[in-house]
Amino acid sequence: MTPVVFVLNGPNLNLLGLREPAIYGAGTLADLEELCRASGSRLGLTVDVRQSNHEGDLVDWIQEARTAAQGIVLNAGALTHTSVAIHDALRAVGVPAIEVHLSNVHARESFRHHSYVSPVAAGVIVGLGPDGYDFALQALARRIARPDPSSEPITA
Repeated sequence: MTPVVFVLNGPNLNLLGLREPAIYGAGTLADLEELCRASGSRLGLTVDVRQSNHEGDLVDWIQEARTAAQGIVLNAGALTHTSVAIHDALRAVGVPAIEVHLSNVHARESFRHHSYVSPVAAGVIVGLGPDGYDFALQALARRIARPDPSSEPITA
């Protein structure tokens, strides 16, 4: 059976290509979804891409991943910096999650420097644009194939 990875996008990511293209790029959410599905196919993953502007939807999907997915790529958008509920959901489900941000949040406003997601994420990728999603899917594919990350050889 092909492993399933949820790619979850939070508030305002539906406006990709329209909202601040100097920060987020010209690509649309549909472009990002296509990239994720193509990456997943290449990696032997089934990728389920979702977006919502509502915190509760993200929490519900994270909880759904407990039984329906082997990994989560999460760009919680602004909820990254405010949502204890998303933190608690990630902590509760026991599914590895990679936090992704298109922009380098550490080079932006100070309120974006804190993440409630990072402490419960398996990894964090910021500032690499859409490539960050591809890298997150690669990391999850490896983690799913080798559940014990310490068993992975270090390569240069």
